[in-house]
Amino acid sequence: MNSQQSKPYQVYSVWLKKHYGEKVYKIPINIPVTCPNRDGTLGHDGCIYCGEKGGGNEILSNLLSVKEQMEINSKYIGKRFNAKKFIPYFQSFTNTYCEFSDFKAWIKACIRPDVVEIAISTRPDCVTDEQLFFLQEIKKENNIEITIELGLQSVNSNTLKIINRRHTLEDYLETMDRIKQAGFMACTHLIIDLPWDQEIDVVNAAKILSEKGSDFVKCHSLYIEKNTQLERLYKVGKVQLLTKEAYIQRAILFLENLSTEVVVQRLIGRAPKEDSIVTNWDTSWWKIRDELEAQMNNENYYQGRLFPGKR
Repeated sequence: MNSQQSKPYQVYSVWLKKHYGEKVYKIPINIPVTCPNRDGTLGHDGCIYCGEKGGGNEILSNLLSVKEQMEINSKYIGKRFNAKKFIPYFQSFTNTYCEFSDFKAWIKACIRPDVVEIAISTRPDCVTDEQLFFLQEIKKENNIEITIELGLQSVNSNTLKIINRRHTLEDYLETMDRIKQAGFMACTHLIIDLPWDQEIDVVNAAKILSEKGSDFVKCHSLYIEKNTQLERLYKVGKVQLLTKEAYIQRAILFLENLSTEVVVQRLIGRAPKEDSIVTNWDTSWWKIRDELEAQMNNENYYQGRLFPGKR
């Protein structure tokens, strides 16, 4: 473990300050997009766990323009945290699944002198070369970083089918190659405790992310939002959630097999109580994080300990 690092894994806030020279905060942006897994292109029901907000639980209305959302959120975050640099984060649903003209307009609308990076969340099967070429121009012209966040969730092909992702691991691998070739950073989203995955799948996920050059990772547990297929399956006993202890064990296993080059943006997520029936075993996300870190420190576990070459 890096002696300069007080935690047993690479922390995103530390990376941001080192990379940009000061504290940087994300600004959630909500644009009127959907998902090919919801509009009938691939399916109508979406992923079995996806709620009505499409993963955006802390966002403003998409009836507000991108510039308006930037102004409101930057003022609030700037005042609360004394923040001066920002990362607009296109968060909900599939933010590259739209008309190219709209995509260009939305990206351009968030560029300001205090923006150092743009983060775009999407699916592995919804990133076009046209979008990548455009983003290369944006990066060069404005001297800002671009991060594309891909929702992978699992590397197990059978699990991807069960949760109705309607994309493949191969889609992720191919898109990661194109993202890296374009010169962008990448963040991968994973659900660590999917009950259809085994521990070997968590190990394989860590190795695949490391080998493909994912710069960041976001992990969260399988929480059950209201009005989803997962809620219906859970209520009739067709889905059994893992325990909090099992989640922590899997997260540690993941981190130990993950290259130290990968920065951990999130170890545990959260969903508002009003939108879910089960979230993080009714435990605050930070308590789970603290418990995980304590266990790693007590057992001398750390990120990359089991990664080949210990990079």
